[in-house]
Amino acid sequence: MRIHFLTPFVKMVETVITESILGRAASKGHVVYNIHDLFTFADAPHYKIDDYQFGGGSGMVMKPEPVFRAFDAVMKDIPDGVHSRVIFPTPDGKPLKHALAMELSLEENLIFINGHYKGIDQRIRDELVTDEISIGDYVLTGGELPALVILDSVVRLIPGVLNSYESAQTDSFTSGLLDYPHYTRPEKFRGYEVPKVLMSGHHKMIADWRLEKQKEKTRERRSDLWEKYLASQEIGVKNG
Repeated sequence: MRIHFLTPFVKMVETVITESILGRAASKGHVVYNIHDLFTFADAPHYKIDDYQFGGGSGMVMKPEPVFRAFDAVMKDIPDGVHSRVIFPTPDGKPLKHALAMELSLEENLIFINGHYKGIDQRIRDELVTDEISIGDYVLTGGELPALVILDSVVRLIPGVLNSYESAQTDSFTSGLLDYPHYTRPEKFRGYEVPKVLMSGHHKMIADWRLEKQKEKTRERRSDLWEKYLASQEIGVKNG
């Protein structure tokens, strides 16, 4: 997968993509990162990427020219027929869900357009963007952090990125339920012990215990997910 960032703050992206799982994915050859500095696509001599908005109002808006030019430069390097998704992180986009991350992990090219200031010129959204995605009902100062959140959720799902793909398959939301508790050595720590069932070696009992913990957590913390899970179970029984 090739991943492109169109951003005025290159170092924000560079700092993250070279570390942890994102960095390992690149070193293994599963992803290739390309960062495009929007200031280099702005007009001389001031290289300005924002301006006042038509119609009045507070806040500056990112100009269309640098973004379109950067996008054109990216597309020149993408062979004909290779599909790309163009992602604009924004609070008014569709919520990021596990199913969407899975869908994006199958793509060949992802292009992130990172907005700043009051927003970006609507023509960018209308003509270039394929996916407007929100990571939550709040506003950040720029698009780099949400873009990196989206990226992390996607890249870890690419087979071969994680040491154990099974780990990703048992994450929260994969089954419609939140994740179960995890324990590691030592068995006893400051008076707290690992549940005995996990030490039993009885795989069926362990699986049942984990599923019950998933149900408990989901029921207590996410009633919306719990209702969907119950509905899916009823459908499964009817179809069975």
